[in-house]
Amino acid sequence: MKIALIGATGNAGSRILAELSRRGHAVTAIARHPEKIPALAGVTPLKADANDAAGLAAALRGHDAVISSVHFTASDPRKLIEAVHAAGVGRYLVVGGAGSLEVAPGVKLIETPEFPAIYKAEAAAGGVFLDLLRKETRLDWTFLSPSALFVPGERTGKFRLGGDQLLSNEKGSSISFEDYAVAMADEIEKPAHSRKRFTVGY
Repeated sequence: MKIALIGATGNAGSRILAELSRRGHAVTAIARHPEKIPALAGVTPLKADANDAAGLAAALRGHDAVISSVHFTASDPRKLIEAVHAAGVGRYLVVGGAGSLEVAPGVKLIETPEFPAIYKAEAAAGGVFLDLLRKETRLDWTFLSPSALFVPGERTGKFRLGGDQLLSNEKGSSISFEDYAVAMADEIEKPAHSRKRFTVGY
């Protein structure tokens, strides 16, 4: 497939880029600093700004799918969605956050007393993005939320998928960037969560 990846140099983005390259996809790796993008098979670096809807739309045209892996507080979801629309790409996948996942009926992770204050603005902005997508009628979108701890680790390929509830085990709630990338690539190749949010964890 021909895939555009916005935010290809970030923690999640760089792992998604490596996973898509490994699977033989043609990836346009979009970043403000394309010189930081590693030389990988099938990868074409491209400079673009997530806040420039017109410029981004031009970069996205002609792709089968778009993945957005940018910080919520450093971007505008409306501009991102507008750019995908303008580019005429129907499939849009978003690297989501864990804050909007439920830990009990009607209780989101961001609403719990233990949720770190330092992450609240980012998590709240992620919830706004998800709400916007849920009102979206034209795009075939998917929002993939990680577990509470989203950290560097191993690519094991062994994880669980869930819906709107936070996944956890006896060690807590976590997923590596590497295994998250596997789940994202799987969803691109075999879509199973059209116009839905889902989550991945151990």
